[in-house]
Amino acid sequence: MRKEIIEYTSPLDALIALVKQLSAYEAQYKLDSAEFFTQYSQGKTDDDEVFVEWAGNYQHYLALHQELSQKLSHVA
Repeated sequence: MRKEIIEYTSPLDALIALVKQLSAYEAQYKLDSAEFFTQYSQGKTDDDEVFVEWAGNYQHYLALHQELSQKLSHVA
């Protein structure tokens, strides 16, 4: 499977795109991303390519969310 690299103009654009991707996974698997990630981290899921991608997207989401929260807290 060929992966595509997407570049975003801002961290906020990237965060929005990740939220959309996470929402799609959550709807498909009827599982919240945080709960999925807990199960994935504990080895309770398969190492299916989709799950690896979901976990990576969730980690990226958490990092971007933290980065943006820190920036916003310095503005206020």
